Amino acid sequence: MKGRGSQKNVHNRFLENRYEILDEFQNHCAETGEEVADNKTNYIKVFPKTLVNKVESPDVGMAYSANPYQGCEHGCVYCYARNSHEYWGFGAGLDFERNILYKENAPQLLEETIRKPSWKGDTIVFSGNTDCYQPLERKLEITRKCIEVLWKWKHPLGIITKNSLILRDLDLLSEMAKLNLVIVNISITSLSEKTRRLLEPRTATIKQRLKTVQVLSENGIPVNVMMAPIIPSLNSHEILPLVKEVAARGACNINYTIVRLNGQIGEIFKDWAEKTIPDRAQRILNQIAECHGGHANDSQWGRRMRGAGTIASQINETFRIAKNKFLKDSEKPVLDRSHHQLLKNNQLSLF
Repeated sequence: MKGRGSQKNVHNRFLENRYEILDEFQNHCAETGEEVADNKTNYIKVFPKTLVNKVESPDVGMAYSANPYQGCEHGCVYCYARNSHEYWGFGAGLDFERNILYKENAPQLLEETIRKPSWKGDTIVFSGNTDCYQPLERKLEITRKCIEVLWKWKHPLGIITKNSLILRDLDLLSEMAKLNLVIVNISITSLSEKTRRLLEPRTATIKQRLKTVQVLSENGIPVNVMMAPIIPSLNSHEILPLVKEVAARGACNINYTIVRLNGQIGEIFKDWAEKTIPDRAQRILNQIAECHGGHANDSQWGRRMRGAGTIASQINETFRIAKNKFLKDSEKPVLDRSHHQLLKNNQLSLF
Protein backbone atom coordinates (compact mmCIF):
# COMPACT_ATOMS: atom_id res chain seq x y z
CA MET A 1 0.00 0.00 0.00
CA LYS A 2 1.76 3.12 -1.24
CA GLY A 3 2.40 5.86 1.28
CA ARG A 4 1.87 3.61 4.28
CA GLY A 5 4.30 1.77 6.50
CA SER A 6 2.01 -0.85 7.96
CA GLN A 7 0.39 -2.98 5.29
CA LYS A 8 -2.49 -4.17 7.46
CA ASN A 9 -4.65 -3.28 10.39
CA VAL A 10 -4.26 -5.47 13.44
CA HIS A 11 -6.90 -6.21 16.02
CA ASN A 12 -7.04 -3.97 19.08
CA ARG A 13 -6.38 -6.35 21.96
CA PHE A 14 -8.66 -4.31 24.26
CA LEU A 15 -11.72 -4.68 22.01
CA GLU A 16 -13.96 -7.73 22.08
CA ASN A 17 -15.18 -7.50 18.48
CA ARG A 18 -12.83 -7.98 15.55
CA TYR A 19 -13.15 -6.32 12.13
CA GLU A 20 -11.73 -8.23 9.16
CA ILE A 21 -12.01 -7.93 5.38
CA LEU A 22 -13.00 -11.26 3.80
CA ASP A 23 -10.75 -12.78 1.16
CA GLU A 24 -13.71 -12.90 -1.23
CA PHE A 25 -14.10 -9.12 -0.99
CA GLN A 26 -10.37 -8.54 -1.44
CA ASN A 27 -10.38 -10.74 -4.55
CA HIS A 28 -13.39 -8.88 -5.92
CA CYS A 29 -11.66 -5.53 -5.42
CA ALA A 30 -8.51 -6.81 -7.11
CA GLU A 31 -10.52 -7.93 -10.14
CA THR A 32 -12.50 -4.70 -10.46
CA GLY A 33 -9.71 -2.30 -9.54
CA GLU A 34 -11.60 -0.95 -6.53
CA GLU A 35 -9.91 0.11 -3.29
CA VAL A 36 -10.27 -2.43 -0.50
CA ALA A 37 -10.40 0.32 2.10
CA ASP A 38 -10.35 4.09 2.23
CA ASN A 39 -6.71 5.11 2.59
CA LYS A 40 -7.26 8.76 3.44
CA THR A 41 -6.07 10.23 6.75
CA ASN A 42 -8.67 11.28 9.32
CA TYR A 43 -7.98 14.10 11.78
CA ILE A 44 -9.81 13.94 15.09
CA LYS A 45 -9.88 16.73 17.68
CA VAL A 46 -9.59 15.57 21.29
CA PHE A 47 -9.87 17.41 24.58
CA PRO A 48 -7.30 16.16 27.11
CA LYS A 49 -7.08 17.56 30.62
CA THR A 50 -3.28 17.39 30.79
CA LEU A 51 -0.41 17.45 28.30
CA VAL A 52 2.84 16.86 30.18
CA ASN A 53 3.52 13.25 31.20
CA LYS A 54 6.04 11.98 33.71
CA VAL A 55 8.21 9.31 32.10
CA GLU A 56 8.67 6.31 34.37
CA SER A 57 10.97 4.32 32.05
CA PRO A 58 14.53 4.65 33.42
CA ASP A 59 16.33 4.09 30.10
CA VAL A 60 14.78 6.60 27.68
CA GLY A 61 16.73 9.68 28.78
CA MET A 62 13.86 12.01 29.65
CA ALA A 63 11.85 12.86 32.75
CA TYR A 64 8.83 14.54 31.13
CA SER A 65 7.29 14.34 27.67
CA ALA A 66 4.50 16.09 25.79
CA ASN A 67 2.71 14.95 22.64
CA PRO A 68 0.45 17.38 20.77
CA TYR A 69 -0.61 14.52 18.48
CA GLN A 70 -1.54 10.86 18.96
CA GLY A 71 -1.01 8.57 16.03
CA CYS A 72 1.53 9.58 13.38
CA GLU A 73 1.11 10.00 9.65
CA HIS A 74 4.83 9.39 9.09
CA GLY A 75 3.97 5.68 9.18
CA CYS A 76 7.31 4.29 10.39
CA VAL A 77 6.65 0.55 10.38
CA TYR A 78 8.85 -0.16 13.44
CA CYS A 79 7.45 2.62 15.67
CA TYR A 80 7.06 1.59 19.31
CA ALA A 81 4.31 4.21 19.75
CA ARG A 82 1.90 2.18 17.61
CA ASN A 83 0.80 0.19 20.64
CA SER A 84 -0.36 3.36 22.43
CA HIS A 85 -3.04 3.92 19.77
CA GLU A 86 -4.97 0.99 21.20
CA TYR A 87 -5.72 3.02 24.33
CA TRP A 88 -7.67 5.41 22.10
CA GLY A 89 -9.77 2.60 20.64
CA PHE A 90 -7.82 2.19 17.40
CA GLY A 91 -5.51 -0.47 15.98
CA ALA A 92 -1.72 -0.29 15.98
CA GLY A 93 -1.44 -0.89 12.24
CA LEU A 94 -3.03 1.30 9.57
CA ASP A 95 -5.23 3.00 12.17
CA PHE A 96 -2.11 4.50 13.75
CA GLU A 97 -1.26 6.22 10.45
CA ARG A 98 -4.77 7.06 9.24
CA ASN A 99 -6.49 8.28 12.42
CA ILE A 100 -4.57 11.22 13.86
CA LEU A 101 -5.75 12.78 17.11
CA TYR A 102 -4.75 16.38 17.76
CA LYS A 103 -4.80 18.41 20.97
CA GLU A 104 -5.71 21.95 20.03
CA ASN A 105 -5.61 23.08 23.65
CA ALA A 106 -2.05 21.81 24.15
CA PRO A 107 -0.46 25.30 24.55
CA GLN A 108 -2.95 26.23 27.30
CA LEU A 109 -2.43 22.93 29.12
CA LEU A 110 1.33 23.35 28.86
CA GLU A 111 1.25 26.83 30.37
CA GLU A 112 -0.97 25.64 33.20
CA THR A 113 1.63 22.99 34.06
CA ILE A 114 4.74 25.17 34.03
CA ARG A 115 3.01 27.93 36.03
CA LYS A 116 2.31 25.64 38.97
CA PRO A 117 4.31 26.66 42.07
CA SER A 118 5.39 23.02 42.46
CA TRP A 119 6.90 22.84 38.97
CA LYS A 120 10.72 22.78 39.05
CA GLY A 121 11.50 23.63 35.45
CA ASP A 122 12.61 20.16 34.34
CA THR A 123 13.15 19.73 30.60
CA ILE A 124 10.00 18.76 28.71
CA VAL A 125 10.66 16.65 25.63
CA PHE A 126 8.24 17.01 22.75
CA SER A 127 7.60 13.77 20.85
CA GLY A 128 8.37 11.22 23.48
CA ASN A 129 5.70 9.20 21.68
CA THR A 130 4.61 10.58 18.28
CA ASP A 131 6.31 13.20 16.11
CA CYS A 132 5.35 16.78 16.98
CA TYR A 133 6.30 17.89 13.44
CA GLN A 134 4.23 15.39 11.50
CA PRO A 135 2.34 16.73 8.41
CA LEU A 136 -0.69 18.10 10.29
CA GLU A 137 1.57 20.48 12.24
CA ARG A 138 2.15 22.49 9.08
CA LYS A 139 -1.50 23.53 9.17
CA LEU A 140 -2.33 23.64 12.90
CA GLU A 141 1.00 24.93 14.32
CA ILE A 142 0.24 23.45 17.75
CA THR A 143 3.89 22.64 18.37
CA ARG A 144 4.98 26.15 17.44
CA LYS A 145 2.43 27.64 19.85
CA CYS A 146 3.79 25.37 22.60
CA ILE A 147 7.35 26.53 21.86
CA GLU A 148 6.15 30.13 22.14
CA VAL A 149 4.82 29.33 25.62
CA LEU A 150 8.12 27.75 26.66
CA TRP A 151 10.13 30.67 25.30
CA LYS A 152 7.86 33.12 27.13
CA TRP A 153 8.66 31.39 30.42
CA LYS A 154 12.31 30.67 29.49
CA HIS A 155 11.69 26.96 30.02
CA PRO A 156 14.07 24.20 28.78
CA LEU A 157 12.85 22.14 25.83
CA GLY A 158 13.88 18.94 24.10
CA ILE A 159 12.53 17.97 20.66
CA ILE A 160 12.57 14.62 18.87
CA THR A 161 11.63 14.65 15.19
CA LYS A 162 12.45 13.30 11.75
CA ASN A 163 10.76 16.12 9.86
CA SER A 164 12.50 19.16 8.37
CA LEU A 165 9.42 21.22 9.22
CA ILE A 166 11.25 22.09 12.44
CA LEU A 167 13.23 24.67 10.42
CA ARG A 168 10.05 26.76 10.25
CA ASP A 169 10.56 27.50 13.96
CA LEU A 170 14.22 28.42 13.63
CA ASP A 171 13.51 31.95 14.91
CA LEU A 172 12.26 30.71 18.28
CA LEU A 173 14.75 27.89 18.65
CA SER A 174 17.72 30.14 17.88
CA GLU A 175 16.71 32.52 20.66
CA MET A 176 16.23 29.67 23.12
CA ALA A 177 19.63 28.24 22.21
CA LYS A 178 21.32 31.48 23.27
CA LEU A 179 20.20 30.72 26.83
CA ASN A 180 20.96 26.99 26.56
CA LEU A 181 17.26 26.16 26.68
CA VAL A 182 16.88 23.73 23.78
CA ILE A 183 18.31 20.59 22.24
CA VAL A 184 16.99 18.91 19.09
CA ASN A 185 17.16 15.18 18.42
CA ILE A 186 16.93 14.34 14.72
CA SER A 187 16.15 10.72 13.86
CA ILE A 188 18.05 9.41 10.83
CA THR A 189 17.73 5.67 10.30
CA SER A 190 19.50 5.33 6.97
CA LEU A 191 21.39 7.22 4.25
CA SER A 192 19.48 5.30 1.59
CA GLU A 193 16.33 6.88 0.15
CA LYS A 194 15.12 3.45 -0.94
CA THR A 195 15.32 2.17 2.62
CA ARG A 196 13.75 5.36 3.96
CA ARG A 197 10.76 5.09 1.63
CA LEU A 198 10.13 1.50 2.72
CA LEU A 199 10.56 2.04 6.46
CA GLU A 200 9.29 5.61 6.89
CA PRO A 201 7.09 6.44 3.90
CA ARG A 202 5.83 9.93 4.85
CA THR A 203 8.87 11.36 6.57
CA ALA A 204 11.26 14.01 5.26
CA THR A 205 13.85 12.74 2.79
CA ILE A 206 17.33 11.86 4.00
CA LYS A 207 18.70 14.87 2.11
CA GLN A 208 16.30 17.17 3.97
CA ARG A 209 17.11 15.65 7.35
CA LEU A 210 20.84 16.06 6.83
CA LYS A 211 20.20 19.66 5.79
CA THR A 212 18.14 20.13 8.96
CA VAL A 213 21.04 18.92 11.12
CA GLN A 214 23.38 21.34 9.37
CA VAL A 215 21.09 24.39 9.50
CA LEU A 216 20.23 23.90 13.16
CA SER A 217 23.91 23.46 14.04
CA GLU A 218 24.92 26.55 12.07
CA ASN A 219 22.39 28.53 14.10
CA GLY A 220 23.87 27.45 17.41
CA ILE A 221 21.22 24.87 18.23
CA PRO A 222 22.72 21.63 19.60
CA VAL A 223 21.67 18.61 17.54
CA ASN A 224 21.81 15.03 18.70
CA VAL A 225 21.26 12.46 15.94
CA MET A 226 19.41 9.27 16.77
CA MET A 227 20.07 6.22 14.61
CA ALA A 228 16.96 4.59 15.90
CA PRO A 229 16.36 1.85 15.33
CA ILE A 230 19.22 -0.16 13.91
CA ILE A 231 17.73 -3.20 12.16
CA PRO A 232 20.18 -6.08 11.55
CA SER A 233 20.82 -6.78 7.85
CA LEU A 234 18.72 -3.77 6.82
CA ASN A 235 20.61 -0.68 7.99
CA SER A 236 23.23 -2.06 10.39
CA HIS A 237 25.90 -1.78 7.69
CA GLU A 238 25.40 2.01 7.55
CA ILE A 239 26.67 2.87 11.03
CA LEU A 240 30.12 4.15 10.02
CA PRO A 241 29.05 6.23 7.00
CA LEU A 242 26.04 7.67 8.83
CA VAL A 243 28.06 8.78 11.86
CA LYS A 244 30.67 10.29 9.54
CA GLU A 245 28.01 12.21 7.60
CA VAL A 246 26.16 13.70 10.60
CA ALA A 247 29.45 14.63 12.27
CA ALA A 248 30.38 16.58 9.14
CA ARG A 249 26.99 18.33 9.34
CA GLY A 250 27.66 19.58 12.86
CA ALA A 251 25.89 17.07 15.11
CA CYS A 252 27.14 17.31 18.69
CA ASN A 253 26.35 13.68 19.52
CA ILE A 254 24.75 10.50 18.19
CA ASN A 255 22.93 7.62 19.88
CA TYR A 256 21.32 4.40 18.71
CA THR A 257 18.82 1.73 19.66
CA ILE A 258 18.33 -1.78 18.29
CA VAL A 259 14.84 -2.46 16.98
CA ARG A 260 12.50 -4.33 19.28
CA LEU A 261 9.11 -5.54 18.11
CA ASN A 262 7.02 -5.10 21.24
CA GLY A 263 3.27 -5.71 21.43
CA GLN A 264 1.42 -5.64 18.14
CA ILE A 265 4.45 -4.31 16.26
CA GLY A 266 5.82 -7.82 15.86
CA GLU A 267 2.86 -8.86 13.69
CA ILE A 268 2.91 -5.55 11.77
CA PHE A 269 6.64 -5.69 11.06
CA LYS A 270 6.58 -9.38 10.04
CA ASP A 271 3.74 -8.73 7.60
CA TRP A 272 5.54 -5.67 6.21
CA ALA A 273 8.83 -7.54 5.78
CA GLU A 274 7.23 -10.48 3.97
CA LYS A 275 5.45 -8.13 1.56
CA THR A 276 8.18 -5.55 0.88
CA ILE A 277 11.50 -7.40 1.27
CA PRO A 278 10.56 -11.10 0.97
CA ASP A 279 14.08 -12.15 -0.01
CA ARG A 280 15.51 -10.86 3.28
CA ALA A 281 12.51 -11.03 5.58
CA GLN A 282 13.28 -14.25 7.43
CA ARG A 283 16.95 -13.44 7.93
CA ILE A 284 16.12 -10.01 9.37
CA LEU A 285 13.44 -11.40 11.67
CA ASN A 286 15.79 -14.15 12.90
CA GLN A 287 18.58 -11.67 13.59
CA ILE A 288 16.23 -9.34 15.48
CA ALA A 289 15.23 -12.30 17.64
CA GLU A 290 18.90 -13.19 18.18
CA CYS A 291 19.38 -9.72 19.69
CA HIS A 292 16.59 -10.33 22.20
CA GLY A 293 17.21 -13.81 23.54
CA GLY A 294 15.29 -15.58 20.78
CA HIS A 295 12.25 -13.30 20.94
CA ALA A 296 11.04 -10.34 18.91
CA ASN A 297 11.14 -8.16 22.02
CA ASP A 298 12.90 -7.92 25.35
CA SER A 299 11.33 -5.67 27.99
CA GLN A 300 14.22 -5.74 30.47
CA TRP A 301 15.27 -2.20 31.46
CA GLY A 302 18.69 -1.28 30.17
CA ARG A 303 18.91 -4.27 27.86
CA ARG A 304 15.80 -3.72 25.74
CA MET A 305 17.27 -0.76 23.80
CA ARG A 306 20.73 -2.25 23.19
CA GLY A 307 19.99 -5.94 22.86
CA ALA A 308 22.30 -8.82 23.80
CA GLY A 309 24.20 -11.55 22.04
CA THR A 310 26.69 -11.67 19.17
CA ILE A 311 24.89 -9.42 16.68
CA ALA A 312 24.07 -6.78 19.30
CA SER A 313 27.70 -6.82 20.45
CA GLN A 314 28.90 -6.31 16.89
CA ILE A 315 26.56 -3.34 16.47
CA ASN A 316 27.66 -1.84 19.77
CA GLU A 317 31.35 -2.21 18.89
CA THR A 318 30.88 -0.74 15.40
CA PHE A 319 29.04 2.21 16.89
CA ARG A 320 31.77 2.73 19.49
CA ILE A 321 34.44 2.75 16.76
CA ALA A 322 32.38 5.18 14.64
CA LYS A 323 31.90 7.64 17.51
CA ASN A 324 35.56 7.42 18.49
CA LYS A 325 36.60 8.13 14.90
CA PHE A 326 34.15 10.87 13.91
CA LEU A 327 32.65 12.25 17.16
CA LYS A 328 35.37 11.53 19.69
CA ASP A 329 34.69 14.51 21.92
CA SER A 330 30.91 14.43 21.49
CA GLU A 331 28.81 15.43 24.44
CA LYS A 332 25.09 16.00 24.85
CA PRO A 333 24.61 19.39 26.56
CA VAL A 334 22.74 19.77 29.83
CA LEU A 335 20.05 22.42 29.51
CA ASP A 336 19.84 25.35 31.92
CA ARG A 337 16.62 25.64 33.89
CA SER A 338 17.77 28.60 36.00
CA HIS A 339 16.21 31.02 33.48
CA HIS A 340 12.70 29.69 34.04
CA GLN A 341 10.73 32.82 34.97
CA LEU A 342 8.51 31.19 37.57
CA LEU A 343 11.53 29.76 39.40
CA LYS A 344 13.25 33.13 39.37
CA ASN A 345 10.14 34.86 40.68
CA ASN A 346 9.79 32.30 43.47
CA GLN A 347 13.43 32.80 44.44
CA LEU A 348 13.02 36.59 44.57
CA SER A 349 10.04 36.22 46.87
CA LEU A 350 12.37 34.80 49.54
CA PHE A 351 14.06 38.19 50.05
